[in-house]
Amino acid sequence: MMYNQLKSINRQLWISEAAYYKALAREFKPGKALDDWLAAESAYFEMILACYISVREEDGPLTIVSLQELATLIGIDNPDRLISEVALIRAMQDATGHTPCFRSETRSLCERFTCTWRPECQKLISAWY
Repeated sequence: MMYNQLKSINRQLWISEAAYYKALAREFKPGKALDDWLAAESAYFEMILACYISVREEDGPLTIVSLQELATLIGIDNPDRLISEVALIRAMQDATGHTPCFRSETRSLCERFTCTWRPECQKLISAWY
């Protein structure tokens, strides 16, 4: 059900409205339209990721199928071709402008404490070992 609700959100409309309100907050001073758009796009991705991951975690860990659904929501083409959790998470991190933080060594854990992917990366590292 959550997937269908998130899928129904019009990405372009959401981002354009958020960018408008960002511009309004800075009183439409010129030269920042692209910054407003990129910040709104980033906020959109964070909202989609946070909503989807929090609801899915109530049902248990994310699966390949649920990660493929999330990749579809983010706009990744043919996520069904990505068949590993690592590949899916890396593709989503790239698409959303996050530096892929999954590493195969514990000492290289992502330092960004607010990273949406931190718990998933930690699970993948644990499974890797």
